[in-house]
Amino acid sequence: MAGSAFSASTYSGNAPVAEINVTPLVDVMLVLLIIFMVTAPALTGNLNLSLPYPSPKPTLTPPKVVLMVQQDGSFDLDGQRLTTTQLTAALAGVVHANPDTIVEVGANADADYQGFTHALSAAKESGVRNISTR
Repeated sequence: MAGSAFSASTYSGNAPVAEINVTPLVDVMLVLLIIFMVTAPALTGNLNLSLPYPSPKPTLTPPKVVLMVQQDGSFDLDGQRLTTTQLTAALAGVVHANPDTIVEVGANADADYQGFTHALSAAKESGVRNISTR
């Protein structure tokens, strides 16, 4: 019993020892220390980012036109009734006036799905880059 904190008179051979075994605690702490030592340099690394700089001039929002598909198959471009044949030319004129124009395509609740898909394809054929749906 060399090195024990218990005296021979208070410690009997078959009684459980009431001292804390710190060996597993030290093992776990050493593993955690090694993990932190390995990951710490990776956390302090640099990222190469190119962040945008604020411009002194305010950004302008592009104009927006609303294209609605009606129940009868006609189209309504900002209040102007158009037929299927007139739609592509009217959208091309809108794009020619301002290429950044946003065309918002929507449909009446009772409109046919084919009319909606025709409106989307006509917008794409006309060169519209910004298409939004309702």
